[in-house]
Amino acid sequence: MEKSTTLNLRVNPEVKKSAEMVLSQLGVPMATAIDMFLRQITLTGGVPFIVSLPKAPNSVNVDMMNTSLIREKLNEGMLDISNGRVRPAREIFAEFKEGRTDEAL
Repeated sequence: MEKSTTLNLRVNPEVKKSAEMVLSQLGVPMATAIDMFLRQITLTGGVPFIVSLPKAPNSVNVDMMNTSLIREKLNEGMLDISNGRVRPAREIFAEFKEGRTDEAL
């Protein structure tokens, strides 16, 4: 089947670059990947993957803590700050996105 429709998209440049790197390793052109994605939407009747928010580890999920545990964690954090044990949030979020456990943080 001949392709005859043009699709113009605006995407985050870093997301595009990351996707292109992966697709290049797979030997799949971006246009083919987008075509595959659209075909899967048609075949499955929806987005072909689960869309959800990442879950926080229980050790930092305040919904899983009582008031005294929250206070304990806050006090530990304040002590870390006082002792200079700090890291940029960018690093922590990157590790979280990579799926590293809280023990590795």
